[in-house]
Amino acid sequence: MKVYTKTGDKGETSLIGGVRVPKSHLRIEAYGTIDELNSFIGLVRDFTTNDIQNKLLYKVQNTLFVVGSNLASVPSAKMEIPNLQEQEISELEEAIDTMEADLPPLKNFILPGGHPSVSHAHVARCVCRRCERLCVALNSHEAIDKSIIPYLNRLSDYLFVLGRFLAKEAGVEEVIWKGIR
Repeated sequence: MKVYTKTGDKGETSLIGGVRVPKSHLRIEAYGTIDELNSFIGLVRDFTTNDIQNKLLYKVQNTLFVVGSNLASVPSAKMEIPNLQEQEISELEEAIDTMEADLPPLKNFILPGGHPSVSHAHVARCVCRRCERLCVALNSHEAIDKSIIPYLNRLSDYLFVLGRFLAKEAGVEEVIWKGIR
């Protein structure tokens, strides 16, 4: 099977279900950004030595494939696409609670940086927030799986706390925002 099909050479692509849309369509932008997020999650995994977080990040990557397949499907598609489960969100919440139990209370805004693992977690968080915004915009035009937006919201929270957790694990101080002087 060849990777190239030439069917998108005129700026259109097919959704699951056969509908052709411009590559600039909001649905394409949403699942393309999910793919970008998944790549950044892979980068975060590459810099994470904590086995528990690494396993969860791997699961997140698999879940993002489910999200992407949902976003790449038209509602009338005959192919069965898996939906997110409430468990996916609760696992992120449990991971956040566990990490926060080991972290000092947050009293300041945190700037990305201090260690490559921390910075990569923050980049992933920002891409996740963009995914969330795109899914909110898409959902205002076409209904999407109702669990996608809460999942992305919780995932961005997880990535923020993960950045703090990774700073602690690396033995570096969090970079505190001190405002403009």
